[in-house]
Amino acid sequence: MARRTPLNEAHRALGARMVDFAGWDMPVQYSSVIAEHEAVRNSVGLFDVSHMGEVEFAGPGALETVNGLISNDLARISDGQAVYAGLLNEQGGFVDDVVAYRFSPERILICVNASNRDKDFAWMKEHARGVAPVDRGDEYAQIAVQGPKAAGLVQRLTKTDTSKIGTYRFAEGEVAGVRAIISRTGYTGEDGFELYCAPDGAVALWNALLDAGQQEGVKPCGLGCRDSLRTEMKYALYGNDIDDSHTALEAGLGWIVKLDKAGFIGKDALVAQKAAGVKRKLVGFELTGAGIPRHGYPILKEGARVGEVTSGTMGPTVKKPIGIGYVPTELASEGSTFDVEIRGRAVPAVVVKTPFLKKP
Repeated sequence: MARRTPLNEAHRALGARMVDFAGWDMPVQYSSVIAEHEAVRNSVGLFDVSHMGEVEFAGPGALETVNGLISNDLARISDGQAVYAGLLNEQGGFVDDVVAYRFSPERILICVNASNRDKDFAWMKEHARGVAPVDRGDEYAQIAVQGPKAAGLVQRLTKTDTSKIGTYRFAEGEVAGVRAIISRTGYTGEDGFELYCAPDGAVALWNALLDAGQQEGVKPCGLGCRDSLRTEMKYALYGNDIDDSHTALEAGLGWIVKLDKAGFIGKDALVAQKAAGVKRKLVGFELTGAGIPRHGYPILKEGARVGEVTSGTMGPTVKKPIGIGYVPTELASEGSTFDVEIRGRAVPAVVVKTPFLKKP
């Protein structure tokens, strides 16, 4: 039986269409994917992301322990900041992509993908050298408030000065009377916050945000538009665009890998790959013919299969059929052309500069 977040009944009361996602009963949409997508781009949307997992490292040596597990460097940031990072295997491929929060050198909280909660915790437990990880996944609910009007909405419900919380920074405070971690992070390409609270406070916080957000036209949003929003930004989705067999360098995520940092898992493989040259790359492309690219569709060059689409959609904001996929490096530069096989047809495509959605 699928697991349920603390907001499950609230979703059903709002008429959400529910689906099984990574073993969780989650809302895919409430009204329509396009309406919810546009709400996030133009005003504000709410997402239940309580299915995500949280793992804590606490005690002397916590920062050093986590730094040996992740590709990014917690020593380069200050308390109250977060980093996007990879948990990598020995080959430089992804165990998962995560966000690590630095409360202090002795307390680090890592947010992991829902589909990888158990796997990630077991992997961290096996590989941690120093402080042991503690699974806190059932101790947090998480609500993402995303969109150009998100900051104003959250600010009306908290005494914490959100203007002082920069991108990838966080603070602890109360929102609508509920204790929360207020994190300026997200997965949509818009401004906003991810609010972590105790499960028993989730319904009150969700309802307060919905009620207070009426003047902004707030909409509850499902997984459907979460996917279209992140695709327009070329944000990677674990299991589609990144996995254990594609490295961080191939995925274009070299910026989250600090090769000059002391040893971390996967470093040696990435140093070697960088020296030898990356043979395939994850690119963004637009179809120039009719069709919509989807995960798993073959990428062809002169009729031969050379790669595969990892994500694709008709971008609701960019209003173009867009996709992400791995191709040989010689086809990865902007303007390169290839075909995407769609139901037996070879549809022409061109590599474009990403993100697809250009923000002012």
